[in-house]
Amino acid sequence: MFQKLDSLLFMAKYRLRAFLTDEEGDVNIVSMVVLIGIAVLLAIVFRDAIKNLINNLLATISGNATDAVNGD
Repeated sequence: MFQKLDSLLFMAKYRLRAFLTDEEGDVNIVSMVVLIGIAVLLAIVFRDAIKNLINNLLATISGNATDAVNGD
């Protein structure tokens, strides 16, 4: 019985060590954080241009919707 428990303990230690030393996902997480940071910086830098673009798009959509309802 002690041999079986010893073997289970050894396997648990091995799997825990393998899990803690696995660095496969770290690069993906770092790259995602960097890309999100770049997107936020671009949004801050071009904030006024983005606002103008959205306002123009919404005005165009409203005008087209009004024209469609009025039948012009």
